[in-house]
Amino acid sequence: MSLSESASCTTSNRANSSEAPLCKRMKLNEAGDDGEAGGGGASTLPEASSSSSDSSSRRKLAANSSSSNNNCENHGKAADDVDMLNVTETASVASAVETDLCVSSSTSDSYAGNTSKQAAAAGGGDVSTSSAVNKESSGVNNCAASSSSKIINSLDTESESAAARTVSSTNSNVSSTNNSHCTSNNNNSNSSAAVMAANNSNSAAAGGDIDESLYSRQLYVLGHDAMRRMAKSDILISGLGGLGLEIAKNVILGGVKSITLHDTATCTGKCLNDLSSQFYLSQSDIGKNRAEASCAQLAELNNYVRTVSYTGPLSDDELAKYRVIVLTNSNVAEQERIGKFAHDNNIALIIAETRGLFAKVFCDFGENFTIYDQDGAQPISTMIASVTHDAQGVVTCLDETRHGFNDGDYVTFSEVQGMQQLNNSQPIKISVLGPYTFSIGDTSKFDAYKSGGVATQVKMPKTISFKSLAEAAANPEFMISDFAKLEAPATLHAAFSALGNYVTKNGRLPRPWNDEDAAQFLDITKGLNADVDEKLVLQFAKICAGNTCPIDAAIGGIVAQEVLKACSGKFTPIYQWLYFDSLESLPADPVTEDDAQPLGTRYDAQIAIFGRKFQEKLASSKWFIVGAGAIGCELLKNFGMLGLGVGDGQIFVTDMDLIEKSNLNRQFLFRPHDVQKAKALTAATAIKRMNPDVKVTAHELRVGAETEKVFSEDFFGNLNGVANALDNVDARIYMDRKCIFNRIPLVETGTLGTMGNVQVIVPFATESYSSSQDPPEKSIPICTLKNFPNAIEHTLQWARDSFEGVFKQAAENAAQYIADPQFTERILKLPGIQPLEILESVKKALLDDKPKSFADCVEWARLHWEDQYANQIKQLLFNFPPDQVTSSGHPFWSGPKRCPEPLVFDVEDSMHLDYIYAAANLRAEVYGIPQVRDRQKIAELVQQVKVPEFKPRSGVKIETNEAAAAAAANNFDDGEVDQDRVDKIINELIKNADKGSKITPLEFEKDDDNNLHMDYIVACSNLRATNYKISPADRHKSKLIAGKIIPAIATTTSVLSGLAVLEVIKLIGGHKELSQFKNGFANLALPLLAFSEPLGANKNKYYDKEWTLWDRFEVNGEMTLQEFLNYFDEKEKLKITMLSQGVSMLYSFFMPKAKCAERLPLLMSEVVRRVSKRRIEPYERSLVFEICCNDDSGEDVEVPYVRYTLP
Repeated sequence: MSLSESASCTTSNRANSSEAPLCKRMKLNEAGDDGEAGGGGASTLPEASSSSSDSSSRRKLAANSSSSNNNCENHGKAADDVDMLNVTETASVASAVETDLCVSSSTSDSYAGNTSKQAAAAGGGDVSTSSAVNKESSGVNNCAASSSSKIINSLDTESESAAARTVSSTNSNVSSTNNSHCTSNNNNSNSSAAVMAANNSNSAAAGGDIDESLYSRQLYVLGHDAMRRMAKSDILISGLGGLGLEIAKNVILGGVKSITLHDTATCTGKCLNDLSSQFYLSQSDIGKNRAEASCAQLAELNNYVRTVSYTGPLSDDELAKYRVIVLTNSNVAEQERIGKFAHDNNIALIIAETRGLFAKVFCDFGENFTIYDQDGAQPISTMIASVTHDAQGVVTCLDETRHGFNDGDYVTFSEVQGMQQLNNSQPIKISVLGPYTFSIGDTSKFDAYKSGGVATQVKMPKTISFKSLAEAAANPEFMISDFAKLEAPATLHAAFSALGNYVTKNGRLPRPWNDEDAAQFLDITKGLNADVDEKLVLQFAKICAGNTCPIDAAIGGIVAQEVLKACSGKFTPIYQWLYFDSLESLPADPVTEDDAQPLGTRYDAQIAIFGRKFQEKLASSKWFIVGAGAIGCELLKNFGMLGLGVGDGQIFVTDMDLIEKSNLNRQFLFRPHDVQKAKALTAATAIKRMNPDVKVTAHELRVGAETEKVFSEDFFGNLNGVANALDNVDARIYMDRKCIFNRIPLVETGTLGTMGNVQVIVPFATESYSSSQDPPEKSIPICTLKNFPNAIEHTLQWARDSFEGVFKQAAENAAQYIADPQFTERILKLPGIQPLEILESVKKALLDDKPKSFADCVEWARLHWEDQYANQIKQLLFNFPPDQVTSSGHPFWSGPKRCPEPLVFDVEDSMHLDYIYAAANLRAEVYGIPQVRDRQKIAELVQQVKVPEFKPRSGVKIETNEAAAAAAANNFDDGEVDQDRVDKIINELIKNADKGSKITPLEFEKDDDNNLHMDYIVACSNLRATNYKISPADRHKSKLIAGKIIPAIATTTSVLSGLAVLEVIKLIGGHKELSQFKNGFANLALPLLAFSEPLGANKNKYYDKEWTLWDRFEVNGEMTLQEFLNYFDEKEKLKITMLSQGVSMLYSFFMPKAKCAERLPLLMSEVVRRVSKRRIEPYERSLVFEICCNDDSGEDVEVPYVRYTLP
């Protein structure tokens, strides 16, 4: 999947989610046809009404694909938006979607038609070893899997001495209980720290080569350089409560060199408090140190990260070993001591605490911290139209294209003609003059500008200075987490400081919801700062003794990202204090002190915040998590730790996908031995281990019309809410409509790299997910794609189209011809020249170009190479010579049109042979011919191929602008077919085609490094880039763009899932007012947190009745069509002019009288059966009708949909 993380949905009743219902579209056209269409889906869902322009501009990070491929989970893979041409479409690509990584949301990486997936190439049994220095320290415990150990003689350049290195190897096929173990040594004697071994043979140890099959999605967020710096960093996390565990989890998944888990606390009876959010502890861990008890399971998360526990004191010698120190459970005195030591020794320090629904984060990365990339955005490039020759040179962009630069950015230049001094110069600081122009300083001494050129943004390092903890505490600078609470940080700064004083004085935290303790706490706080929000301080005192998992998850993700920033210099750190609260999550009904008393359960720390009554509501709640990928795993964990569904309630989760190796970097419930197991079932089992009380029902199904027998109206009717963990728009829209129809809440979450958002949909109050839409993605013009590429994105899209056309579409047509006796008959019914094009492709596949041996495949690949990279370019240059000028006298080959050069095949050129190697083997796979993976053998075969001489032809028409290219594409459907040619091909196929042939169309799969799919794409794209003098892309970048991979990282997932569950808590807590809910947006790179009140549902009106998307007409069946029309005429005073169900028009005012007379006496269900040509399934409790109406004055009025209940 992308998204393949699963539970996909297909909306069968609306071809395009943005379209109006059929009857309303027909109303606009008022055509003389009743528009009957067969094959309606099993149910039709209400159309969400659109809201204001403000809401339509809201960015949804959730997904960017509107294809019918609806896999769920947020980001395991990315969407493949290449058009899939079936037998009803032409084999030539009419258009392509331009990749825009900066604005894309999350999508899916498997095609809608893909019914089988390649098994993950990552074999579980491969073992490699890595080395690390054993650090001698008191109380260090190894958390490493060690099926074998040995001493190796290699030097670690990061080590302080040539200490012995103990290496452990892990077989990833072993069970999780044997995958790692922790040996205890708490007697303060020296002990050796064993390193977690790598379990993939493609990667070296930490600090060496990066395992791209594991880290692929994260690499697109951080980049190789940042991850290499991380792989050299040793991290200390002190305090393994819920917050410390979340930080450790995310940092380990991120891939640092080592992490030391420090804790001096032992689980006693108080361990029950830890169980509210410390998901790696259980009641069996009472009596154990928290770090030791958690170490083994944390170590399983990433075998490339050395994970050890340490229970000794944090002496200066111990602290000096680390690049980053994180304190989550230290008293004020220890924080001050360590803060001074860290600042003096240039060690990054992060202090984090969560108290009830409050949190604080402090960062000190030293006096000279270098940021290599402040925001992580892809560098912008723009094509140049002119550069002035004066003291303040002004650059103008081509064709009024916005450059997108900011004032003070740095740029470099390339391909400038005339003003050669700009090419390959040092980065130049610019001043933005307008959206299309910027100045670059004095150009008067340069040569005169002639033409061309590209300006590219350069990320320049920035050095910032942090204050020490003592100085920053006295003069705090705050990062605002909620702009509706601008005054809160100063109050919370004082409150967190006062908490230490309170504990010192009383020996304990304030008692939950105790007024006397709260008053005393307020006095202490006002002693530190008299100008505080007293109400906020009192509320802090009443719940600070509590703890809840979603707060720890959100803050743990934020802090973990700060750790990675400190290691890598990637992204802008928090400067320097962050305070956060979610007081809106408190129950709508006030909590009393009696209600907050502990019950001796694992939920006591949570009861201290929300009260016992709320905990009972949680236990009886029923929620449906759609998708068990990265976000789905986090939601399941949070729900399980909350105790949601442990009583009369239940958690339901669905995901139709299997676990892949690339998932393991973010989807923390899965382990290497889980690869190729079902996600939903595996995740449910993992959650049961964390909290045995949880009741989880797991399904391996996509959500959509085809699974409505399971996810029926009755199923949704029993739910309290839905939490989406999906990866594409279609699936989200389907679930959105389901929630609207069943009037249940929906919490929608999506991520893209370091960005993410949460949207809460409240019945009868807010707009829906579908109420606003992102603008459509930019598409690559057809003529650009086919003849005039100017960027690597263009050549990669061209390569994807080539793969689809050569190895899938043509093969698919041929396979259908063999398997389906009715194929020819169906093809002949297609419009225009499509029948001829498809039949010719079948003839080529089965007769003309059918290979008999691998040598034939090599020959085909060589001739195809010649056609693509030599002959077509020669023809293009024959039509438009390099010196061609336009009618206005300007050079034809200028601006975005790059003059190409034909390539000459050279078997010694590795790129040329790469293409032949991949193309020939893929061709062999299509035809079931044994592959040859011997490059030397293929090199010998290709040299034997005789390539005919090519001579350009006159009269070949090549379109040079998009309008002409689009018109030519449209003519494809309108042209007259050569019937004689069609008949001749049919006869040849009948006479000569071998019906026993086996042809296998190839489904593009980017994550299998052994299937040669990406090998073909990379070679195909880079050869074309060479034609047009475009800088080629390496495999990593090519995979990102061609595979439409959505960058993803565990930290963002943790933050957004935590914020999402806080909204779930509000819904369960009984909140109704919109002001209590928060739509959230985060960008951890900047860093930025922003919240807004959800927009209310747009109101419509007919007569004096207001309605929103949540309203509908309720009509109980059965009744005839005539009775249905009369019902609205008499009861609602509405005259129905058109009535539709899904894509089927049931009635219209322009319907022929005979047809109308035939339908009016029929029962509504019978009309649906006859028109849609489908049966109404037994599980369908109702039908959805959409109506267009006139009021009593004859004017059109907008009205809600109709829910027609079946008897």
